Amino acid sequence: MELEAGAKLPLLLLLQATCLGYAGADGYMSVIEVTNGGPWGDWAWPEMCPDGFFASGFSIKVEPPQGIPDDDTALNGIRLHCAGGQADLNAHVVESQSGRWGWWSEPLWCPVGGFLVAFSLRVEAPVTFGDNTAANNVRFLCSDGTELQGPGLTWGDFGDWSELCPKGVCGLQTKIQQPQGLRDDTAINDARFFCCRN
Repeated sequence: MELEAGAKLPLLLLLQATCLGYAGADGYMSVIEVTNGGPWGDWAWPEMCPDGFFASGFSIKVEPPQGIPDDDTALNGIRLHCAGGQADLNAHVVESQSGRWGWWSEPLWCPVGGFLVAFSLRVEAPVTFGDNTAANNVRFLCSDGTELQGPGLTWGDFGDWSELCPKGVCGLQTKIQQPQGLRDDTAINDARFFCCRN
């Protein structure tokens, strides 16, 4: 069914609200993104911290270098470790879709009482002949100014920092390429994070 031009925007806004606004009418505020994400794959489902929780730490799933002629995928997953208060060490872990390769790192934490407020991705630019890996690593900025860099791989470059979350990061969504069989796999290509009001 073809939509009239005027109907496309309201439908898009409805879909966006349906996908991203389920944290509650007042809970979800904005999305922070970067401009250097990889080109392959599709956006998976969003995952949110419980109400009143914000991400105070993160961990990543990374496949180590495979050597020639094997296929490298580098970054395969990102988890947020959500805490409910300054002294709350009982974190709730959330992740969007992750790749099948690699192992999870130990969490990296903001100083006590701090939350993740911005991020930057390390991405290898596409190559015509060779092994593409797309996203290799992620780093976060904490609310007190501390920078936390994941133990990812070193291919590619870190791009610019995202915008800041006024209160803190409370959810994520990954862009992931599904396994390609005998072709080149890249796994995680991009990520976006959600900012909440409360």
